[in-house]
Amino acid sequence: MTDFDPGDYEISELGPAIKDIDDLGELEEILQAEHRGQNRAPAVALIESRIEKFSEDDEEPADAGELDLASMSTAEIGNTLQSVEEVSELEALLEREEAGEDRDPVKRLISNRIDSVKGSDEEDTEIEVDDRTPEERHPDLDHPTRDKRHVRSLHGGTYRDMWVYCETQAGELVDVSKEMLGKARELMDTYNDDYTTDERVVAVLIGSDVSKHVEDVIAYGADVVVVREDARLERFQHKPYTEIFCDMARAGATHQNFEVTDGRDEPWRDYDKPRYVLFPATNNGRDLSALVQAELDSGLASDCSGLYITEEVISNPVKTGVAGEKKEFQRVLHMKRPDFSGFEYSTILCIDNPTREFHPQGASVIPGSFDVPDPDPDREGLVVEHDAPLDDDWFRVTVTDFDQLDEGIDLTGHEVIVAVGRGIGDDPTKGIELALDLADQFEDAEVGVTRGIVTGSFNFDGHVEQYTHEDRQIGETGQVVAPRLYVAAGISGAVQHKVGMDESDTIVAVNTDPDARIRDFSDYFIEGDLFEVLPRLTTALKEGRFEAAVASDGGRAASTPPAGAPDAGAGAAADDRGESR
Repeated sequence: MTDFDPGDYEISELGPAIKDIDDLGELEEILQAEHRGQNRAPAVALIESRIEKFSEDDEEPADAGELDLASMSTAEIGNTLQSVEEVSELEALLEREEAGEDRDPVKRLISNRIDSVKGSDEEDTEIEVDDRTPEERHPDLDHPTRDKRHVRSLHGGTYRDMWVYCETQAGELVDVSKEMLGKARELMDTYNDDYTTDERVVAVLIGSDVSKHVEDVIAYGADVVVVREDARLERFQHKPYTEIFCDMARAGATHQNFEVTDGRDEPWRDYDKPRYVLFPATNNGRDLSALVQAELDSGLASDCSGLYITEEVISNPVKTGVAGEKKEFQRVLHMKRPDFSGFEYSTILCIDNPTREFHPQGASVIPGSFDVPDPDPDREGLVVEHDAPLDDDWFRVTVTDFDQLDEGIDLTGHEVIVAVGRGIGDDPTKGIELALDLADQFEDAEVGVTRGIVTGSFNFDGHVEQYTHEDRQIGETGQVVAPRLYVAAGISGAVQHKVGMDESDTIVAVNTDPDARIRDFSDYFIEGDLFEVLPRLTTALKEGRFEAAVASDGGRAASTPPAGAPDAGAGAAADDRGESR
């Protein structure tokens, strides 16, 4: 019986935690523990992929002569081919496919496998790297990088610390800055233990009156605070903010274009550039992060919701410099973000080339991805005043007048959220009305929507249109909420939406599709039409029968009522996910 509890780990932490577990039985126990506990779809997929890895290692190589290609799907053939190591057997399979089903996708799979096996039998071939600048390689072209004089492509550079850009709005430190500081503190504490070093969290404050936040950012986890104040920096501007941040990051650098140079004296640091840097994925933060990372000649993973640091084995010859060779890269920041399908996560890595190093490894962080840490007012830190001259030409744009936009509705902090998605398409106005009716039965409830409602082409009557705007959007590019009760009606469960509501205590989903992805992370799933189910839930609440309405037909409910429900039983999470129809 394993003592490993996957529920103790966030998704971003689970991968590193199980990477050294090589006992198949223990992994199976961990998988069952996740199913019995939180049953998070990404966690299940992560554990299953680890199990599959060892299952594949234990499998006997496929006997190519016994394969019945005609009875196998393209995917099954692709998986089976990975265990066929003989070129002659693969060529025989190709001949059989050509004489039989003659499927182009299958033939391509076999041909690619033949090329792969032939390549692995060859001696490692060193890749010739052309480290000349684009201008040197193409002297006759009007190359777009000809004016990019600021780039400092380093090789053999020195990198340390994790930098965090702490954004302020209307003079106040935004919550995502606090979240990033807390996560950076956690990452660097673990990093220093793993690598026996003493690298720091460096907070960056740029603005007109930002020194007042110095003690706060130290309390939230910073070891060093680099501050730049100027009256002209009261409002965010691309040019000066980018130039200031990059000057801070490069001050004291000793390398430029592969040659040692003398950087500005910065006694508090002894490195060329930061090792890592985090920005908030806000409107201003997204702009600044892209500009800074381009200026520093590095990469950026945008809109991340998970971060961890570990080693990574890479076989890409562009990164290793040798075809067919694997290389382990140390201290790699793994940056997780929802991918374009909306149902999975991608992990972005910023890996050095043989003659070019990509630092800082940078990410922008979706607000609400991490908890705001408890501040420690007793923490001490170093304060560094940035005093390099500011070029007047950076301030060519001035704001002469502005209007303060309505902040809209804040969905965070409410006990109950009723959210609707594309499932209201049959009668959009009626769908919003039903959500409002249900929310009205609680003392502290609000209505939210998915991005599909905000960006879709639905026609709403005027009296409900205010509930369909972007300020009520929940998800990766909207608000992140964690109510006691979250009712998701007509919502498929894309990762971008899941990011915004996954921390809800109890999730009740209503959907006509029994295979909707949201079922995987709901406490209660009601298979049905929201136009029929929501009125029944509303009536049940009025009559004090919410528990029965939610948990009917086999669903299990606990005894704590949803916040504000009149004499209602709960939709609180059961030991295993209750499912009602």
